[in-house]
Amino acid sequence: MSRLNLAAPQNPVEVVEIRFRGRVQGVGFRPAVWRHARELRLGGEVLNDGEGVLVRVQGERAIIDMLVDRIAGDPPPLSQIEAIEITAYAGVLRDDFAIVESAHGGAHTEISPDAALCADCARETTDPFARRFRYPFTNCTNCGPRLSIVDGIPYDRAKTAMSPFAMCADCAREYRDPSDRRFHAEPIACHACGPKAKLVRLDGRHFTFEQFSMLDDVDAACSLIQKGEIVAVKGLGGYQLACDATQADTVRRLRKLKQRDGKPFALMARDVDVIRRFCDLAEHELVALTSPAAPIVLLHANGPEHLPDEIAPGLRTLGFMLPTTPLHVLLLRRMDRPVVMTSGNLSSEPQVTGDTEMTERLAGIATFALTHDRRIANRVDDSVVRVVAGGPRLLRRARGYAPAPIALPRGFAKAPDLLAMGGELKATFCLLKDGAAILSQHQGDLEDVATFDDYRKNLSLYAALFEHEPTAVIADMHPEYLSSKLAREHLAGGTLPLMEVQHHHAHVAACLAENGYALDGRPVLGIVLDGLGWGEDATFWGGEFMLADYVGYTRAGTFKPIPMLGGVQAVREPWRNLYAHLMAEMSWAELTMNFAELELHSYLAAKPRALLDSMARNRINAPPASSCGRLFDAMAAALDVCRDAQSYEGEAAARLEAMVDEKTLADEDEALAYPLTIPNLAGTGLPYIEPLAMWHAVLGDLILKTPAPVMAARFHKGLAKSIAAMTRKLAGSPEDGERRFSTVALTGGCFQNRILFEEVVRRLEREQFTVLSHARVPSNDGGLALGQAVIGAAHLMKSNKDFREGKPSCVSVFPGGS
Repeated sequence: MSRLNLAAPQNPVEVVEIRFRGRVQGVGFRPAVWRHARELRLGGEVLNDGEGVLVRVQGERAIIDMLVDRIAGDPPPLSQIEAIEITAYAGVLRDDFAIVESAHGGAHTEISPDAALCADCARETTDPFARRFRYPFTNCTNCGPRLSIVDGIPYDRAKTAMSPFAMCADCAREYRDPSDRRFHAEPIACHACGPKAKLVRLDGRHFTFEQFSMLDDVDAACSLIQKGEIVAVKGLGGYQLACDATQADTVRRLRKLKQRDGKPFALMARDVDVIRRFCDLAEHELVALTSPAAPIVLLHANGPEHLPDEIAPGLRTLGFMLPTTPLHVLLLRRMDRPVVMTSGNLSSEPQVTGDTEMTERLAGIATFALTHDRRIANRVDDSVVRVVAGGPRLLRRARGYAPAPIALPRGFAKAPDLLAMGGELKATFCLLKDGAAILSQHQGDLEDVATFDDYRKNLSLYAALFEHEPTAVIADMHPEYLSSKLAREHLAGGTLPLMEVQHHHAHVAACLAENGYALDGRPVLGIVLDGLGWGEDATFWGGEFMLADYVGYTRAGTFKPIPMLGGVQAVREPWRNLYAHLMAEMSWAELTMNFAELELHSYLAAKPRALLDSMARNRINAPPASSCGRLFDAMAAALDVCRDAQSYEGEAAARLEAMVDEKTLADEDEALAYPLTIPNLAGTGLPYIEPLAMWHAVLGDLILKTPAPVMAARFHKGLAKSIAAMTRKLAGSPEDGERRFSTVALTGGCFQNRILFEEVVRRLEREQFTVLSHARVPSNDGGLALGQAVIGAAHLMKSNKDFREGKPSCVSVFPGGS
C-alpha cells in the first residue's frame, strides 16, 4: 500500500479529499470510514465511485491524519488498500459526516471475491433466538457472495442476482444503518424476504421433507446423505454433489455415475475437529482452511481414522474444506463425519449452475437436489491450496481469490491495457489495467465445448465489470490452442494487435510478476517443468532452463527430447513414454539380453513394437518432446503405476509422489539416487539432462526387486540433484568470476509435486541461489495468462513502436530479449 500526499494544505482547519484504491467497495469500507470520522468529530462525506472510495473531510490536519491511520491500520476484513492519495479540496462540506450515494464513472476499482461465512453470521444462523436462525443465506458486509452473483457495475443490488428479492422492512433498516455490519451488504436477506432453499426429488416422485426431518428442507437433505443418498447441492458458484464420505459403496456409486474414474474427491467437514480425525493439521493449513477464502486444502491423510480408498485412489492426501455458506453449515450441522462435496457435473464437463440444466444433467447421478431460487450469475469453482515448503500455495485460483487483482512490479505503472488469453488446459485469462493484473477464476479445459462457451462469456463479463478496452491481445504461440485461435479472431477485425508468447517464457514471467520482480531486473534462470508447451522450433518443450526477463529469453538447457508415441495418446497412456524412453537409450536386443526376466519386458514385448519403432524413426504421430511430465509418466509406468492409462492429467505423477518412502528420501546415501548426466545435444550444443544412467539403475533395481517406494524416492532425489547440477553448470563457478545469474524461478505444473519442489529448493538455496516460486498464482497453466500479460506489457513499453502507436500487427516473442 502506498500513500501519496499530492498537496499538503497548511491551514489549522483543512479540507481535503482522500482517495482509497484497491478492494474497497462492497466490503464495508464506507461505514468503517463513517464510524471513525464520527468518533473523531470530523465533518464531510464518503462515497463510492469508479476509482474506489472517496472521502472528503474537514478538520485539523492532525485529526485527519489520525483518521487515515485508523483506516489503514484496521481496514474492514475483506478489504485490501492498494494506495491512499490525499489532495486539497476546494468545495464546501457539511459539519457532520455522512455516507452519500455512489458516483458513477470509469471502473478502476475491484469486484471482490466471494467470501466464506463469517463468525458473526455463523452464530446468528445457529442461534435459536436470532432473527436469521437456520436461514441458509445469512450474510453481511464481511462475508457472502460477490463475484458469483454480480452482473455489472457499480456493485449494487440492482446489478446482482439479488435484484428479484425486495428487502423487508427489517433488512432495509439494517441496510441503511451505517452502524450495522449489514450496511449496504447487497445480498442482505432473511426468511421474510430472501431466497429460500427447497429439497426436490429428481425422479419426479412425490415426497415431503417431513419424511426425513421435522426441521426444514436443509436438515432433510442431511438425513438423506446419512442414509447413503447422493444429493445435488446448489452451492455458491455452482451445483455440487454430496454424499457420506465414510460409505464406500456410495462413493463408488458416485464415481461410476459421475464417470470420474480416479480423480480424488473434495471433502467438506462440519468443523476442524472432524478433519483432525483423518488428517494432521499444520498451522498454515489451519489458517488457510479458516480464512475468508475457505479453499480446499490438501492435507496429509495420517490421522487416527481412515476414509475409504475410493475417496483419493492411490494418494496419501485428502482435500478438505470447511462449510463456505450458511446452507453448508446447516447441512452439516448433524454430520459428525466428512461428506464428499464434489463439483456437480459429469467428468470433464463444467460445473452445472442453472436449475433446468441441473435436472437434465444431474438427475442420473443424484436422486435429490437441495436447491434454491437465487440465480448463480457466474460459475466459480472451489479454490485448491497445498502447503509446500512451509507455506500455502494455490493450485487452483477461483472462489475466494478471483478476481482480486495482483499488483504489478516496479516498472509496470504505465503498462497499457491488455488482454491475455491464457492456455487451453486449466485456462484463465488476464486483464491488465491501472498497473494491476486481474486474473480470472479457473475456467477449466477449453476442449470441452461448454467450458469454452463459459470462457467466452466470462471474457465479456470481465470486460464489462472492469470497463476494459485492451490495446492489444496476447496469446500462446501454440497454433491449435483454442484460446489462441480466439485471440486471432480479435486480430481478424483489424483493430487490435496480437502478440504470441512462448509457453514456458510465460510461466517464468508469471513467477517473476507474482514475486514483484522489477521490470528492469537482471535476467533470472527460469526452470520450467511441465507436460507440454509449443517451442519456437515447432517441437514440444516441457523441461526447460531459460535465461529470461519480461522481454525475452534464451534457452540455456533442456531435458532430452523423446518421441511421444501416438501423440496425445502418450499423455493418456504412460507405457508409451516408458517404451520411447527405453528405446531412446538402448535397443530392444540390449533390453532383452539384460532384462528379459522382468515382467516389464514381457509387458512391452506384447505391444506393437514394429509400428511404434517406425513411428519414432519416421516421426509419424511421434513428435519429440523435452517433457519432464512425460519422464514422470515413464517412471510411473516402470513401477506399474497407471501403466496402461491415467484417468486424469497428472495422475501417474501424483501417485508416484504419493508412493515415495520418506525415510529413503531423508536418510539414504545420496550416491544411491538415480543418476542423470548433463551432456550437450548434437547439432545445437545445448546442455540437456540425459536419463540413460537412470534407466539402467531403475532396471537394475527392478531385477533386485527393490521396493517401489524406495525406487520412487531415488527417482525424485536423482531428478532434483540433476536440476541443481544443471543450474550450477549454467551459472558458472563463483571462482571464475560473477555468476551469470543469482536468482532462479521455479515454475510449471511439475513443481506442484511437493517432494520435487522441496528437494530442488533445498539444494539451490544451499548453493546460495535466491529461489522464486509461486504462492498466489498456480505454477501450472492456471498462471499462464499473468505471464503472457506482463510479457506483452514489457514488450510494448520497451521495444515495439507499432504497438505503442496502436497499429494492428502480429508479433511472436522469440529469444533475444535477455
